[in-house]
Amino acid sequence: MIVYGGFFDVPSKKSELEDIEAEIEARPDFWSNPKLSAPILKKKRALELAVNRAKVLTSTRDDLNAALELAEEGSEEYIGESVRLLELLEKELQALEIQSLLGGEVDGNDAILTINSGAGGTESCDWASMLFRMYLRYAERKGWETEVHDLQDGDEAGIKSATIEVRGPYAFGLLKAESGVHRLVRISPYDSNARRHTSFASVYVSPIVDDNIEITIVDSDLRIDTYRASGAGGQHVNRTDSAVRITHMPSGIVVACQTQRSQHQNRDQAMKILKSRLYERELETRKAAQAVVEGNKSDVSFGSQIRSYVLHPYKLVKDHRTDHESFAPDEVLDGSIDTFINEFLGQQYKTPGE
Repeated sequence: MIVYGGFFDVPSKKSELEDIEAEIEARPDFWSNPKLSAPILKKKRALELAVNRAKVLTSTRDDLNAALELAEEGSEEYIGESVRLLELLEKELQALEIQSLLGGEVDGNDAILTINSGAGGTESCDWASMLFRMYLRYAERKGWETEVHDLQDGDEAGIKSATIEVRGPYAFGLLKAESGVHRLVRISPYDSNARRHTSFASVYVSPIVDDNIEITIVDSDLRIDTYRASGAGGQHVNRTDSAVRITHMPSGIVVACQTQRSQHQNRDQAMKILKSRLYERELETRKAAQAVVEGNKSDVSFGSQIRSYVLHPYKLVKDHRTDHESFAPDEVLDGSIDTFINEFLGQQYKTPGE
């Protein structure tokens, strides 16, 4: 029997939810005051997720108990059903375990995910587009929402870069495991001699920070350029210079947005992305400083190679940080990356000696 307590003190969480809903109803200025509403809505979303997960676990446990009773009577159908429900329960418990590790200040926040192709021309651009699809499929599997803010097409195929906003519970806490360089080895579809090629693309993930977190950006530190949105046609092509690129000169961070209808909207979205990148930069700086103090500095640089996807001469996806492997790269590239993320997070939060 599963006993819920602590993390799943469901009655207490339901009571908190009721208090939050009552507060929202009682505050006429709630929805017009982001500084007030953002932290409360964030808390509400986390409580709803916990309560819903508890309901799923309880329901699965009850169904498993019923199936086991029928299986004991010799029903092969319910033996198979028991195995399926047990696997489902284990999967839910693993997700709960990972969620319990995500207690950082911004782990529950939405995320900005940026993909850039590496050196290698068309090959790297095509690889970047494969990663772009992989993360969209991963978000779809999680039931998250995505919005593409910037998409730069490659000269011949694929993409040079993409910036995606991912909205969902613990989006940043999970996707932060993906920051780094991703390497692809395959027979190139663009090589008439069918030679093996190695391509690289980098992924950078930062949290979307709440309005109540102060990030100071001085106007004089910014260079703002406008340009005509590019793309293959349709909504991505404008007749006016509505696309916006912002360069934060002290840090060298460059962000862009071209998918909104007006220059003003693109500027607002670009500023949100810049704020997110600056916050993540500060987190990384603190993380590196702490590692030096602890005498166990690890590579936290954006350029660290984290994973290889080999499609030829054999099929293998391997994470170099955890040594976790998958022999089904097609599934991984279709968004099945949970096991890689879970392994990384599990190792990150292991206590010494485990």
